[in-house]
Amino acid sequence: MAFTIWIDADSCPAPVRNHVASFCEKHDAKACFVANRVIPLPQTKQKDRLCLHVCPAQDQAADDYIFLHAGAHDACITRDIPFAAKLVEKGICVMNDRGTVFTKENIRERLSERDFSLNLAMLGLGISGTKRSYDKKDFKKFADCFEREMQKLLILDTYGEPRHQL
Repeated sequence: MAFTIWIDADSCPAPVRNHVASFCEKHDAKACFVANRVIPLPQTKQKDRLCLHVCPAQDQAADDYIFLHAGAHDACITRDIPFAAKLVEKGICVMNDRGTVFTKENIRERLSERDFSLNLAMLGLGISGTKRSYDKKDFKKFADCFEREMQKLLILDTYGEPRHQL
């Protein structure tokens, strides 16, 4: 297996961590969870498939670590849209934990939506209430998206064919 799955793990839900671990065991892949604190890793039979890198508790430390170490044929799971934009430019397959794949074709729109929402919130016009919880529907969308994208990486790893039009 020539690619690594990088997880921006501070806010990554446990079902996503477990799903990635299961994939790694099944496909002899590696995943690196990067966080600003110790997070529980899923139990696996092969301990060398998963790693945890704890970064200093500084803003963007986990993002910077992933960006520095991720390669062009790797994948990353993150909710951070500006960080996703940097990874997309680097040619990395990027998705969030709710089943959205970030691409060169959609990342500008996602950044605009994010900035618009932030501006509304700064003006006091943002959506009130708490963030909705991560549910089974969110996980299903993620799992389906993850499987599709990982199959593309497995094909690339096996045959050396491009997975995305970069």
